[in-house]
Amino acid sequence: MSREPATSPYDALLLLSFGGPEGPDEVVPFLENVTRGRGIPKERLKEVGKHYYLFGGVSPINEQNRALLDALREDFAEHGVELPVYWGNRNWTPYLTDTLREMIADGRRRIAVLATSAYASYSGCRQYRENLADALATLAGEGLEVPRVDKLRHYFNHPGFVRPMAESVLASLAGLPQDLRAGAHLAFTTHSIPVAAADTSGPAEEHGEGGAYVTQHLDTARQIVEAVRERTGVEHPWRLVYQSRSGAPHIPWLEPDICDHLETLHGEGVPAVVMVPIGFVSDHMEVLYDLDTEATAKAAELNLPVRRSSTVGADPRFAAAVRDLVLERAATERGRAPERCALGALGPSHDLCPAGCCPARTPRPAAAGADSPYA
Repeated sequence: MSREPATSPYDALLLLSFGGPEGPDEVVPFLENVTRGRGIPKERLKEVGKHYYLFGGVSPINEQNRALLDALREDFAEHGVELPVYWGNRNWTPYLTDTLREMIADGRRRIAVLATSAYASYSGCRQYRENLADALATLAGEGLEVPRVDKLRHYFNHPGFVRPMAESVLASLAGLPQDLRAGAHLAFTTHSIPVAAADTSGPAEEHGEGGAYVTQHLDTARQIVEAVRERTGVEHPWRLVYQSRSGAPHIPWLEPDICDHLETLHGEGVPAVVMVPIGFVSDHMEVLYDLDTEATAKAAELNLPVRRSSTVGADPRFAAAVRDLVLERAATERGRAPERCALGALGPSHDLCPAGCCPARTPRPAAAGADSPYA
């Protein structure tokens, strides 16, 4: 009697990410994709893109995604998981629609999707689901049989996401002068978003001050603080702070900004700071520029010793966590009740985003949710 594969009903995994330019000539076209529909002049985009030019016009995110793809394929092969892994981006090549077209040509009909965003928010979850719906609509318009896509649950509290970051914090603390370590402050950073978007992040029952976005980040930060305390015996003071604000000045966004926070800590006499970018999966441009360049320069101006810990990137433990998420969801789709790994107080997140989850200002179709037009 044949045995059903552990990955059934899925026949592929899609890594879905943001994308980034890989040369100076690609910076403005990339930013035009990111800001499409906002009417931002090209000259302003050139100004916005200056941090890319500091790095030769190359965002590290694509190369980091290639490394993650390699790590996933290696982990799957080592554990007998026969599931091909594809990659598509929201804003740059390889574009999501092109990748899905390739997957259809390869005969893929049931696709698990891993987004490179661990938390609930419009830009980190629903917008990716809207991207999927847009791509599927385009392919259906071409007369293709569109596959079913299922987005894997949020993994902000999965051990394979939290523990590598906790170890990186320990390494960053060890890099500080010994007489400064015990008093070091941990500044957990994530992307600032409009307060209104934060307050309505997650399912409707989780809406409120900060919504699921802030709640989930706080839970992750607490797990890292506790892991550091267990290893060192020191419970470091900490705060969740924000970076990479890009909105109009009159619209309230989550605060405080990391640079403002560094000034506050300096004024309070804090001896050193470790910046912990828990809001990001890899060390891409918003980490390299906003933290390693701007925030580090601010710390130097203040004569405040600072270190920046690493994101999970292509850590083998994160690749193993993705395998765990795929097998967990596959078992659920087959009617099983698998164990779901999650640290902290919030427990494992939902598989299927409910209607009204992380709503947009203008409602648009979104795939891979309870309100998906592609069931």
